[in-house]
Amino acid sequence: MIINDAQVHIWAPETPERPWSQHGKTHAHRAVPLGKDELLREMDAAGVRRAVLVPPSFEGDRNDLVLEAARLHPDRFGIMGRVSVEHPEARNVLRNWKEQPGMLGVRMTFHKEPQRSWLLEGKIDWFWEAAERYEIPVMVFAPGVVPKIAEVAARHPKLRLVMDHLALPLHVRDAALKEAIAPVLTLARYPNVAVKASALPKYVTEPYPFRSLHPYIERVIQAFGRQRVFWGSDFTGLQCTYRQAVTLFSEELAFLSDADKEWIMGRGIATWLDWKSAL
Repeated sequence: MIINDAQVHIWAPETPERPWSQHGKTHAHRAVPLGKDELLREMDAAGVRRAVLVPPSFEGDRNDLVLEAARLHPDRFGIMGRVSVEHPEARNVLRNWKEQPGMLGVRMTFHKEPQRSWLLEGKIDWFWEAAERYEIPVMVFAPGVVPKIAEVAARHPKLRLVMDHLALPLHVRDAALKEAIAPVLTLARYPNVAVKASALPKYVTEPYPFRSLHPYIERVIQAFGRQRVFWGSDFTGLQCTYRQAVTLFSEELAFLSDADKEWIMGRGIATWLDWKSAL
């Protein structure tokens, strides 16, 4: 079974030449940045063949680091890049977006302002239209605004969307998951929406193998099917090891067949993103 991680952040230290966004210092996953070389060592140790690199929002809308990593290691990395949708030139950038080596699509976050208001007020409706026109898959982190994403999915049926972290709010833990997971399940009716079962261990306070997560994962897979559920680690945001994030799915979920694991652990994300080198 080939394992492809649907989300890992890498980033560089803040410098005068490469400043972070205003909220960066308080939102970084850890004090020491994760670079491509350390990530490759961690992937090898955990049995992960490839990873989708997602630039973290705290660094700002920049893709230089992930583009360099994909250029040097095209067989290991793909990219879901960031776009400054508030800038007029973004409309022209999207036209040739996937011509950048390693670039598979765009990642958008709507868990804070002003991006949340841009979504709710329709200020970025042009973006969804362009992504559909240019066949650009979009990963979205949108806790609390799932109904708006449902509208987008219905309005743009050829737009491939991936809901990050099952659209769970960052503060949710343990028993609160029962109510928090309900919104994302409503999206299963849209064939152009998939979900990323990523970062899940951080939503519980119990130790590995995080048994309280198992019924929620099973419920999501029953709703979306194995071809629309993608495993991802969000490695730097976890309180467990990279290997444990892998084996949670590969060894601990008794309800998964070998065919289920093949799709969820790697084949599904490669197919959805048209990640040709990973197919």
